[in-house]
Amino acid sequence: MQISLLTNPVSLSDEFLEELRTVVEKRLSTADAVCFQHGKDESWHASVPPDAVVFAHSTDEVSEIVKICARHKIPVIPYGTGTSLEGHVGALHGGVCIDLTEMNEILTVNAEDLDVTVQPGVRRKQLNEHLRDTGLFFPIDPGADASLGGMTATRASGTNAVRYGTMRENVLSMVVVMADGRIIRTSSRSKKSSAGYDLTRLFVGSEGTLGVITEITLRLYGIPEAVSAAVCPFPDLESAVNTVITTIQCGIPVARIELMDEVQMKALNAYSKFDYPEQPTLMFEFHGTEAGVKEQAEMVGDIADDNHAGEFQWATKVEERTKLWQGRHDSYYAAMALRPGSKGMATDVCVPISRLAECILETRKDIDEQELLSPIVGHVGDGNFHCCFVMDPDDPDEMARVEGVNTRMVMRAIEMGGTCTGEHGVGIGKIDYLVAEHGEALSVMRSMKIALDPDNIMNPGKIIKL
Repeated sequence: MQISLLTNPVSLSDEFLEELRTVVEKRLSTADAVCFQHGKDESWHASVPPDAVVFAHSTDEVSEIVKICARHKIPVIPYGTGTSLEGHVGALHGGVCIDLTEMNEILTVNAEDLDVTVQPGVRRKQLNEHLRDTGLFFPIDPGADASLGGMTATRASGTNAVRYGTMRENVLSMVVVMADGRIIRTSSRSKKSSAGYDLTRLFVGSEGTLGVITEITLRLYGIPEAVSAAVCPFPDLESAVNTVITTIQCGIPVARIELMDEVQMKALNAYSKFDYPEQPTLMFEFHGTEAGVKEQAEMVGDIADDNHAGEFQWATKVEERTKLWQGRHDSYYAAMALRPGSKGMATDVCVPISRLAECILETRKDIDEQELLSPIVGHVGDGNFHCCFVMDPDDPDEMARVEGVNTRMVMRAIEMGGTCTGEHGVGIGKIDYLVAEHGEALSVMRSMKIALDPDNIMNPGKIIKL
């Protein structure tokens, strides 16, 4: 469902703007172009601009900005890089957008402890470039070169999640500015703790609705001795997904295992200049020692053979692997190129691995019966897959069919014990499905939101409806 721009309940007075300028000086803009840019992410939802944008440089500045907004009951919307996919940054009730991109310092690298502390504007690729000489890396890779603050706020994951987990497992601690401007640290750098409520997990995935994240401490991992990637076609989707299920159930520690259906492979070949068979395809990556990688590859090869797989095509050189995974990450743009002038609606669900084949096959059948163009891709090693509906939003009939398929896919996933979103987050795009997924637990979330943000100024209209 696309959200239209709402009337702002409060206009920003000159007096209020002058208060903000005492904190950020010239780093405040009310220009239409700047506000428009900060009211839209990568999703198909229209821009809902804030009334003003401020560019923060420190936790103390964010605290002072939030205190001013709290006194005037003005909404606050944190902004990273705008790569989210469910309308997370739209200023549904106007207010002030806090742009955190200039808070982009890597504060401390604790190589012996395998952790790093960063400001929220640090980007994923920037961090790994900085870590290169330490022999360490940060594995969470959602595809986009997103900010680590945004990745934390949306509980992002990506292609490596099957082995390394999501942001939930890899955030050790953070500094958060609360709705009244208080600054808190959620936990220590220790790898485990039994002291008090787990505030870190509370704020991971909170999408700016409980506070503004201004510092994150993350787990790091050693760069593996050997890395190898492979592409393998299958005669049908069921064979490919069954290969995934058996691989995971056998405990083979694959680092990446990605599914692309025949529609996506056609788009990939055309967009990224590949020549892979246009069939349902799995992309694998193996990490470990030379012997370990060889053993993993052989075991997966045997499982794939049992499911009538085609020939494995290997990529062992860094540049080959980089091109392969860049093609996977460009799947959205490749899909759009199938229908020039179209818009894309990317959506995802996640189910228990045992129900994955059933959920994907029923979704693919529904898409085809509705005569829609929508490739299916997925981080299928953890039961997560995506549809990218390539559509004309000005065609009411087509939009009704798209929304129907999306709703049926989400409800199918929930009925199978899954979730309405495995990694995109809720934003405004998935907010209507939370009652079906969480039931009475949603009222507990609402109580927490009210307790921590009684005036509902923190990114209002996302996740929880008040």
